[in-house]
Amino acid sequence: MSDVNARDLIAVAADGYPLSARLIQGPAPTHAVLVSSGTGFPKGFYDRFARHLAGRGAAVLTFDMRGIGGSRPDDLSAMDMTYEDWGRLDMPAALAALIAAAPGLPVTHVGHSVGGHFAGFMPNHAKITRHAFVAVGSGYWRHHPLRYNPLELFFWWVYGPLSLARHGYVKGGSLWRGADLPRGVFLPWRRWCHDRHYYSRRLQTELQPNHFTEMTSPIRSWIFTDDPIANPRTAPALLAVYPRAPSDLVLHAPQDFGIQRIGHEGAFRRGLEPLWDEIADWLEQP
Repeated sequence: MSDVNARDLIAVAADGYPLSARLIQGPAPTHAVLVSSGTGFPKGFYDRFARHLAGRGAAVLTFDMRGIGGSRPDDLSAMDMTYEDWGRLDMPAALAALIAAAPGLPVTHVGHSVGGHFAGFMPNHAKITRHAFVAVGSGYWRHHPLRYNPLELFFWWVYGPLSLARHGYVKGGSLWRGADLPRGVFLPWRRWCHDRHYYSRRLQTELQPNHFTEMTSPIRSWIFTDDPIANPRTAPALLAVYPRAPSDLVLHAPQDFGIQRIGHEGAFRRGLEPLWDEIADWLEQP
């Protein structure tokens, strides 16, 4: 993939917020792929995956949600935002930047975790022909394995609040291994994860406007047997918020790829190239 190159650019959201983005492509791409990150994952986490897709002919855009990585403000504790801004403002801006950089190409979308949760907030969602969801499932804690519940509850009610009190944001570290999180991400996320409907009922009230019931582009959702969050119970619950989009679910075990662990984030790590080809094969269908 020596002919694959990357260039950094800025995507400006509708409210004027600048987002750090990266376009990765070969010399003559035939299609375009937007990669929307999971909560707390910077765009560089997806570089290897993006380069793999670019080697198959894609122009791939990765980007940092506001508050994360290259899109983090100088004072994160003073940042005024809420979680759904990532879907309502940031993902549409990244999609527009990709379309401008790869004009005329069909556009697909890979949403990791919350990147799949928030596709329905995008006012320009109809420009996407297919969605590949990876590790996407409801965050409601009681629908996660019992062994995982103590860690979740400690994060929501001890680590997170203490970190907010000390820093003004949730600091990444040994428990929360993602990037530092703005207050406006943590608090709605915690509220939804304690609601058995996650955010689905809120779409009718506090989370208006949104476009979940308008989306008709097909969705294929990949989940993994050792992921405590996106599991066979929570993944269908999340797909249900897209009632008009044809969807199906693919369940894999780590052993399918000769490895010991995938979990919630491992699908984008080295060694999962066969999975990447499976995702790419589906995205490239007419």
